Amino acid sequence: MTTAVEATERSLLWSHEALGLHALADSAGSVRLGAPGQDWTSLLPLVEVTATGHGRIWSGERFIDTAIGDRLTYRGHETLQDGDWQCTTIRLADPATGLAADITLRTCPGAGFLRSQVRLVNEGSTPLRLESVSSLALGGIVDAMGALDGLTLHWADNDWLAECRWRHAVFRDHVVPLNRSAHGHEGRGCFERCSQGSWSTGRHLPIAALTDRTGRAWLWQIESSAGWRYETGEREGAVYLALFGPDDAHHQWRETVAPGQEFTTVPAVLVGAETGGLDAVFGELTAYRRRMRRSHQDHTALPVIYNDYMNTLMGDPTTDKLLPLIEAAGAAGAEVFVIDAGWYDDDAQGWWDAVGAWEASGSRFPGGIQKVLDAIREHGMTPGLWLEPEVVGVRSPLARTLPSEAFFRRGGVRVTEHGRHHLDLRHPAARAHLDQVVDRLVGDWGVGYLKFDYNINIGPGTENGAESAGAGLLGHHRAHLDWLGCLLDRYPGLVLENCASGGLRMDYAQLAVVQLQSTSDQQDPLRYPPIAAAAATAVTPEQAAVWAYPQPHFSPDEIAFTLTGALPGRIHLSGFLDRMSPEQFELVRSGISVYKAIRSEIPDSLPFWPLGLPSWEDTWIASGWRGHADTWLALWRREAAAGEREGGPRSRDQQGADESSCTVTISHLRGARLRPRLLYPATSDATASWDAADGQLTVSLPRPNTAVLLCLSAVPPAEGRQV
Repeated sequence: MTTAVEATERSLLWSHEALGLHALADSAGSVRLGAPGQDWTSLLPLVEVTATGHGRIWSGERFIDTAIGDRLTYRGHETLQDGDWQCTTIRLADPATGLAADITLRTCPGAGFLRSQVRLVNEGSTPLRLESVSSLALGGIVDAMGALDGLTLHWADNDWLAECRWRHAVFRDHVVPLNRSAHGHEGRGCFERCSQGSWSTGRHLPIAALTDRTGRAWLWQIESSAGWRYETGEREGAVYLALFGPDDAHHQWRETVAPGQEFTTVPAVLVGAETGGLDAVFGELTAYRRRMRRSHQDHTALPVIYNDYMNTLMGDPTTDKLLPLIEAAGAAGAEVFVIDAGWYDDDAQGWWDAVGAWEASGSRFPGGIQKVLDAIREHGMTPGLWLEPEVVGVRSPLARTLPSEAFFRRGGVRVTEHGRHHLDLRHPAARAHLDQVVDRLVGDWGVGYLKFDYNINIGPGTENGAESAGAGLLGHHRAHLDWLGCLLDRYPGLVLENCASGGLRMDYAQLAVVQLQSTSDQQDPLRYPPIAAAAATAVTPEQAAVWAYPQPHFSPDEIAFTLTGALPGRIHLSGFLDRMSPEQFELVRSGISVYKAIRSEIPDSLPFWPLGLPSWEDTWIASGWRGHADTWLALWRREAAAGEREGGPRSRDQQGADESSCTVTISHLRGARLRPRLLYPATSDATASWDAADGQLTVSLPRPNTAVLLCLSAVPPAEGRQV
């Protein structure tokens, strides 16, 4: 094993001053990435690889200290400019196997992020069966005191109806000190999170962070729809971090690379900030996400979307039910109208296990669905449709007419999950079928918006011949991304929404391609605020679709509550607007008008959380975004949780405070003279005061289960009223 090498001569190959990272090569050719000044032994080999017959030097739960990684030696590097991107490729080789590893580090001048991807080529004479490959591996992270005791871990649990639930713990609660000097070895464990099956965010977000007490922070993201894992732990008195795509132990991923063949990992990104904590690094990650994603025709339009599903038609659309909703949505200010699930349902036994052909139902739309699509256009809106393209119901004729190889299979048996089969988009018949569907809906019917849902977890993947299930899943998803990109090439004005039972496939492999992301299927408006407030951690605000489903039986406070949560991102309006009183309808319409007045600022703004990232039961929740001139803040006051009502512990932000008021610190505005203005709703009876010296905003909401949107501006525009 390459140790602290007596040879002290090391070459600097690459550096990133904003992140405080250097890539160094020692005299033996080992290359490592980490913080400058750290003990060489605390740093990891630049690339970690396990392959059958070539495991780890120190056995345990960690995927570092691999035999191949330790043997990889430097053989050259080059730096190229690709537009705004600076790309450095460091070339390594393993003399024992002939495996070549090229790691490409991408960044932009002055930016606080690093994107990494590894390409492996078998230059040897025998096949290699890969079992794990790091996309990024580094060490040498310590707190401001040069130790680990001041570090805090942050990670996000994810689940259906409960997305983006951030948690934190002292690093030492998960990685305890073991006294390495007494044992001569590192520990065998680590803190890890990973995906399971085909819902990439069904358990956790592929994002996590480390912070210290001084405001320094490191944040990472893995960009994979197929499988991912990260680990962090202690190595020689410092923290290491290793980011992976799918692996054998967690995802049944193995990739046999024959001589002359290659494999490329999924991308991973690291961002950092010396001050500002989580707000600073999430701002940097937001800027990175905007740089790396596909450019669309207009990223700033952000049209208001009405969707008939949530708490409204719930998969039961008909011409008679839709026409009054279309008229009301248009009058309220919607610009897109999406007919959600059920528009194809003409099966007496139900549509769930019969989908796949995506033909409009004759019984639901007498005279054809075109009548409804035309009505949408006549009311000034773009028509949209819901689709679940990757599945075919077991009772669909396509389950029998498409070739067996066009579906996911394991052990030679077609996979079935919840009454559905799964298409493999690497097969030309599967892709041709979906191309024909989209060409009909978009090219012939004139649909301009497609909501792509994904409601099954198909498990580890598909075995096509000798490939592993995890390799099959990665291959399918790479074909899926290519298909999405080709759709947008063919129809540049088409808008694609990524949905997977809400936010269960909320990853930047797909979000680098499509325009929108569903954040949740949560139907309880009182449960949505922590999801809506934290959504900007997972997705840029202009891609985050949040439901607003006001109903005729709602009070004015309830209508405003559900609308306010959607104003910082993308509005997914729903609800029986056609049955509302004039006063209720005006409250909805005024919220849409406020959104239209500020939406052009959202694509250039950066999110922040003046009360910290929300917890699930928090009484007060705050989510803000800062633009070039103005700052906006959404603030929710929910009814106290059961434990608080019964005298138990109060929420973290309300200890010792009046429950009807909340004070938040907005650091970037400290010292500024400004007036907080209420943008929405006018019915909240809210008051607000600003303490410029301390940078503190105090907001009073006299009633629980209310919410407001405020604008903090040095020069108030004409609209809005001072509070």
